[in-house]
Amino acid sequence: MRLTSFTDYGLRVLMRMAGTPDRPFTTAELADEFRVSRNHLAKVISTLSAAGYLETRRGGGGGAVLARRAEEILLGDVVARLEADQALVECFSPGGATCTMTPHCRLKARLAGAEAAFIADLNRSSLADCVYRPFEP
Repeated sequence: MRLTSFTDYGLRVLMRMAGTPDRPFTTAELADEFRVSRNHLAKVISTLSAAGYLETRRGGGGGAVLARRAEEILLGDVVARLEADQALVECFSPGGATCTMTPHCRLKARLAGAEAAFIADLNRSSLADCVYRPFEP
């Protein structure tokens, strides 16, 4: 299974914030640290906020912080949420039945099972297991 860069950065944002959970992070600051566009990261942070993983605050001293304790955030749930619009194969997407093998395909169920097992395995770990604390002199 391959994750999108959107999910990759979503996980990085959460891991970074888990390292200092009481400190708000701005999109600009994280974008600079990760060397990614602010616009892309703003979309990631917005999605994480809408999913209930982050709380955002405007104004001076504002930014984003974890909305829950890192121990309560399961990695598989995060990946499933961030990858929700990315079908593993074409026939998994809504209205995606253009494959001529669909009526008799025996692979689809196996792929669905593998995807579920992937998420279940990730859910054996929480964000707390992947905290990132960069070296700060």
